[in-house]
Amino acid sequence: MRYVLLVLTLFACNPPKELTQEEREAHQQEVETWYEKRVADLKAPNGWLNLVGLHWLESGINTFGSDYSNALVFPQGKIAPQAGYFLVKENTVSLVLNKGIKATIGKDTITAGVIFHADSTRAPQVQLGDLRWNIIKRDTKLGVRLRDDNADALKQFSGIERYPVLPEYRVEATLERGDSTRTIEITNVLGQTTPQPSPGTLVFRLNGSTYRLDALQEGDELFIIFADATSGTETYGAGRFVYTQIPIGNEKVILDFNKAYNPPCVFTPYATCPLPPRQNVLPIAIQAGEKNYGSEL
Repeated sequence: MRYVLLVLTLFACNPPKELTQEEREAHQQEVETWYEKRVADLKAPNGWLNLVGLHWLESGINTFGSDYSNALVFPQGKIAPQAGYFLVKENTVSLVLNKGIKATIGKDTITAGVIFHADSTRAPQVQLGDLRWNIIKRDTKLGVRLRDDNADALKQFSGIERYPVLPEYRVEATLERGDSTRTIEITNVLGQTTPQPSPGTLVFRLNGSTYRLDALQEGDELFIIFADATSGTETYGAGRFVYTQIPIGNEKVILDFNKAYNPPCVFTPYATCPLPPRQNVLPIAIQAGEKNYGSEL
């Protein structure tokens, strides 16, 4: 692994025009290691493959259970017909379970309690049998994100088809920095548009031409939402994601499209994915990274 990191560091500082076989193998191994972690994250308890529901809450009482008479209908055979209700009051959500129904939060058994409030940094997960849920907030909307630890999608998952790993799609990029107040408009699949802080635009060359992609900042990385000429045919129609490091000063960074991956909405209809901004729709085909998945192919 140290050898791989050394080779890749040398690439970043002074990328050769033509890679040696040894360097190609190092890059291939790096991408395969990334993909193994990618798959592990998808299958993890908080991955996307076990997400089976997203139920938006209304103010007041929201009943839930497997019976269709409930405001929130949970999967059949996984929970009692009438399990209880969520009480929404301003930005606070309380859970009240019906008599005889018990759930857990961590090691604690609960029958009622506040599970989300305005100061929540991360809502707790409630477990009841195979089902787990927590409250999420999107703009002004509150919803129940529901998971099934025994979901069909989790059991049936066998990997994601990908393009061959090609060093040509591992490019150097320069970040043209914006000022500290710069934002770009990002719309999600719900149609909600919000300004997101953007540290600048990544500029790179591919096949002799120059292209630009606006970047968002996520932690200590740059997050890029993009689409290209493969979107809607070979790859997911609503674009893909890719990350790279934040440069120090004026140094260049490596933008590796071999690590371009599908957004969560490819795996579940219950994610709230951001869409590529118009300026991030590339006119060329990026035949690298993940292809489309499952029924969307």
